[in-house]
Amino acid sequence: MSESDAVLDRVFRTERARVLAALIRGLGDFELAEDALSEALATALGRWPTDGVPRDPAAWLVTVARRVAVDRIRRARVGEAKYEQVARAAGDQVSAVDELPDLLSDGLGRLGDDRLSLLFTCCHPALGRDAQVALTLQAVAGLTAAQIARAFLVGEATMAQRLVRAKRKIRDAGIRFAVPDDAALPDRLSGALAVIYLVFNEGYLATTGDRLLRPELAAEAIRLSKLLATLMPDEPEPLGLVALLLLQDSRRDTRTGPGGDLVLLEDQDRTRWDRAQIDEGLGLVETALRRGRPGPYQLQAAIAAVHASSPTAGDTDWPQIVALYDELIRRHPSPVVALNRAVAVAMVEGPQRGLELLAGIEGLEQYRLFHAALGDLLLRQDRTAEAVAAYRRARRLATNKAECRFLDGRLSALGE
Repeated sequence: MSESDAVLDRVFRTERARVLAALIRGLGDFELAEDALSEALATALGRWPTDGVPRDPAAWLVTVARRVAVDRIRRARVGEAKYEQVARAAGDQVSAVDELPDLLSDGLGRLGDDRLSLLFTCCHPALGRDAQVALTLQAVAGLTAAQIARAFLVGEATMAQRLVRAKRKIRDAGIRFAVPDDAALPDRLSGALAVIYLVFNEGYLATTGDRLLRPELAAEAIRLSKLLATLMPDEPEPLGLVALLLLQDSRRDTRTGPGGDLVLLEDQDRTRWDRAQIDEGLGLVETALRRGRPGPYQLQAAIAAVHASSPTAGDTDWPQIVALYDELIRRHPSPVVALNRAVAVAMVEGPQRGLELLAGIEGLEQYRLFHAALGDLLLRQDRTAEAVAAYRRARRLATNKAECRFLDGRLSALGE
């Protein structure tokens, strides 16, 4: 890979969401912004190797993409007033370049951050939740339609159509590209929190590919969660989400072995956990819970805090974790919470009790982690044949290669 190709690859991976956000804000059209950015990237591939890498690659992409968009608007003769407005913005190179230093800054105090505006646009209540998540995963996190389709267990064509419909709905409904005003923020918060967490989960455990982790997505989710917490300082749930993400991410370097294979929590080297992230997360969850309005992210962060505070796996306070899951399932019941609670209860009361709880959970037939947990509990009872069947089902449902290798290892150890 040439130097220019490496720079373009880095800019695309790290700055794509910011560049796209700037374009959408200026153009007011998701599809036009994405098409223009794609053409600008193709232009960069052809020109940078001979002309050299620009001083500010991201600003260069914004400027070229805006010009592309202006040309398309002009050719399509879509609204003279819109053309003149966008043309003025695109023609002013100095303005476009001057705008990027703020756009590309990492400061958490800039509440007008374009990516936060992009997030709230993707999470607009006019869109269904599935569309919100899918659009954010594509626009903010940079996943492809194929990757998102696998996460939703639908076909790629179906997901591509869903994304197109969502973008056109934003355009046709005139949804404003901006952070909501103070009065609208609380109603929009739960959707934004859910989407950020789903983006983090894709970084924490990638849907597909050779790698278990996508650290760049996890980092982006943490950054967005901090921006949201800064924007809403009186709300405890954004703080709880930041704490949860930090505590989970603190284990990142120990979750895979030298070959990229999955390492279970109980087998991780806890001396290599990121102590700074743990300390920050513990402080935030305490601050959030002191406000007396515990929500799902605060309670999940409290559970993660128990793990983070345990020097060894054997020191884990499982009764405390069960008590926290009891509160979580009382306030926010879901099949996945019930699954996690069953696993925790099994650590306190034994595998048979865990199996009894798993038997009462509905809706997780296509969830690989349900079958993996079932296999683990069956194996602890020496019910090997049943455990093998459960692991086989988990293996069929797994799409990440690191997870597949782990499950293959389990089956191999059992003679399969």
